[in-house]
Amino acid sequence: MRTIILWAAAAYLIGSFPTGYVITKLFHRDENGKRDYLDIRSIGSGAIGATNVGRAMGFGWARFTAIVDMLKGAFALLLAVHLVPAEEQNLIMSVAALAVVIGHNYPVWLGFKGGKGIATTYGTLFFIWPYNSFAVVLLCGALWYVIMKTTRYVSVASMLSLCAMPVGFAMLSAPKEFIIISAILAALCVFRHRTNIVRLIHGNENRLK
Repeated sequence: MRTIILWAAAAYLIGSFPTGYVITKLFHRDENGKRDYLDIRSIGSGAIGATNVGRAMGFGWARFTAIVDMLKGAFALLLAVHLVPAEEQNLIMSVAALAVVIGHNYPVWLGFKGGKGIATTYGTLFFIWPYNSFAVVLLCGALWYVIMKTTRYVSVASMLSLCAMPVGFAMLSAPKEFIIISAILAALCVFRHRTNIVRLIHGNENRLK
C-alpha cells in the first residue's frame, strides 16, 4: 500500500506541472509586444490546456503545450516501467496513469483548477502497454483528428476518441487493469467536459476556426 501511495503522489506531482499557465505567464505579449503575464485562466474556457493556450497565443503554442502535457504522462509511465518490479507493474502503472492526469486536472499549485487532461491521458496511455498501446492510442488520435476536422468541435473529438480507447484495449485483450484505467480516464474526460456538453446541447459550443 505504501508503494502505491508513493507512486500516486509522485505521478500527481509530475502531472500537476501547469504547462499552459507557465507558458502564457512567460511568453504572452500584449498588442504592443510587451510581456503582460497573462493568466490563462482569465480567458476562454478558463482551462490551462492546449486548446485555451491556442486561443491566447495561436496554434504553435497550443501544439507545444500539448506535447509537454503528453510528455508529463509519458514520463510518469516510463518511470514505472523502469523502476517497478514486473509483477507489480500493471497495478502501479494504472495508479500512476490516473494520478498524473488528476495532477494535470487538479494541480495543487493553482488551487486545484487545471486542464481537462486530454493530452496527458494520451501521453500516459501511449506507454501503458507497449507495443499494443501504441496502436490503440495512434488510432484514437486519428479518430480525434477526423472528428475534429468534420465537426470542428475539439470537445467532441476529445471525448469520443478517449471513449474509444477502452474499446481498443478490450479488443486486443489487454490486461484488465489497463482496460479499467482507460475507461476511468475516459469517464473523467467526459466529466471535465460537462460544461461543453451543456453548450453542445444548447447549440452554443465554440467551434475551432
